[in-house]
Amino acid sequence: MHEPDFSPFTRLLQEAPPQPERNLPALVERQARVQGQRVYVTVQHRTVTFADFRDQVARFAGTLLAAGVSPGDRVAIMCRNRMEFLTTFFGTVWLGAIAVPVNTGLRGSQLAHQLVDSGARLLILDGDLVGCLLRVVAPNLKKVWLLDLAVGELPDGVDIGPLPPPAAPVPYKPSSSEVTCAILYTSGTTGPSKGVAYPADQLFWWAAVMGAMMKSTSDSVIFTTLPLFHIHALSTSVQPFVNGSHCVIMERFSASRFWMEAVEAKATHACLIGAMGNILLAQPPSPLDKAHGIHTVFASSIRSSVWTEFTVRFNLPRRVGGYGSTETNAAFFAQNGWEVQGNMGRPVPLFQADVVDAHDATVPADEPGELVLRSNVPFAFASGYWGAPDATLSAWRNFWFHTGDIVVRNRDGIFRFVGRLKESIRRRGENISAWEVEQAILSHGSVSDSAVFGVPSSIGDEDVMAVVVMREGCSVEPEDLLRHLDKRLAYFAIPRYVEFMAALPLTENGKIKRTELRQRGVTAFTWDREVVGYKVTR
Repeated sequence: MHEPDFSPFTRLLQEAPPQPERNLPALVERQARVQGQRVYVTVQHRTVTFADFRDQVARFAGTLLAAGVSPGDRVAIMCRNRMEFLTTFFGTVWLGAIAVPVNTGLRGSQLAHQLVDSGARLLILDGDLVGCLLRVVAPNLKKVWLLDLAVGELPDGVDIGPLPPPAAPVPYKPSSSEVTCAILYTSGTTGPSKGVAYPADQLFWWAAVMGAMMKSTSDSVIFTTLPLFHIHALSTSVQPFVNGSHCVIMERFSASRFWMEAVEAKATHACLIGAMGNILLAQPPSPLDKAHGIHTVFASSIRSSVWTEFTVRFNLPRRVGGYGSTETNAAFFAQNGWEVQGNMGRPVPLFQADVVDAHDATVPADEPGELVLRSNVPFAFASGYWGAPDATLSAWRNFWFHTGDIVVRNRDGIFRFVGRLKESIRRRGENISAWEVEQAILSHGSVSDSAVFGVPSSIGDEDVMAVVVMREGCSVEPEDLLRHLDKRLAYFAIPRYVEFMAALPLTENGKIKRTELRQRGVTAFTWDREVVGYKVTR
């Protein structure tokens, strides 16, 4: 396997702007001057230039200011991929407030936790999602602005109204690199999901590193169908402010429309994750398969066994990938070696990586251990978990961020992903907290105990499986249990597999033997909602 080209990262380090110019408002202001009326972004066929976007962002910051939002206040944003997501996110940061993107699939206690934990006083919401608030208790939330007309019953106890009209623009105030500009929630493992505090520079480094991986320039059109509330697509929306490219963001991933939309976008670069590659391969052949102009694909977690077929069928000359996390950055780079399942490549020169044992001692080559990371540049990683100093100290102990992921580093310094220490499940690009799913199952009055874990999926990543123990004398049908969860969990967190057991396997100190359950996996006694045709509510 020949070495990937690391020269773009060397140039990035040499040419990166000084710290005061790395925060989002400074980047937006600079490119508005440099790029002017060149197109910045197209979202759902709505296009805006760099200069016009800067003006929209400054006016939305004025709207927030007029509503009493101050620097440091948290503003939650729960909407699908649309232009308003970008103007509200960037406008919040422009004012010096803290943007909190919220997964549009969250419901019940999951949604309440993030609103309460972040302390958001204002929520900007898609009108047809207003029903999500009916079972949410968040005393800190004082106001909701709807991006369009409300659909469904309105909750009590919160001021709900339309998004106010744009106000007079306000200039941005330069902020220090360490100041938190956003909180992005990541999957919980032994408790609720944690808010990752993003310092002002972190989004710059995410976008800059991804741009270096993809070798995108001012002539590039970067195409993504990933959700903006996750770091992958969010950093894609920042990339044009680093290198002058044009990004095209669709509302959602559609296998039947993907290549047609890529052709219409005149895309040169595209972003894929996990199961998307397998799903696209399952589509019937079409002339559009090779009619696009995409020459570089960033693709992570696509199974090595299908990559050659994928490359040939869709005529994709260059694939890059690697490894990243919400807390850190795009920390690994690979553009070769896809025949090795789990190939992560090598650490990006801006970052350091090690493989350690339970005592944080480096393990020998070819032995599995926990991946730990740290940055060589300031504020490229998160500053910690919002309002959770103990969790922060635990994760960042000994000056390394502990990922909870098990990897192997070979003698050539190439890393391979093996599994997860954390009880987290990754399904089709979504990180799911097993603990949160278990809590929702345990809220059913007939359930005594439960264990949730991931099992291999035929299209990549994992599917969610739940083992359930019933209270004595109680019973419940799997469909009834899932209907109970439908009201409490995001659709992607609803288990595909359910199996009832008399008792869970436990260690001597009463902990669930999850490894034993995962190894046991799906059995002849496991109920499969896809087999019976049960549909979850989206």
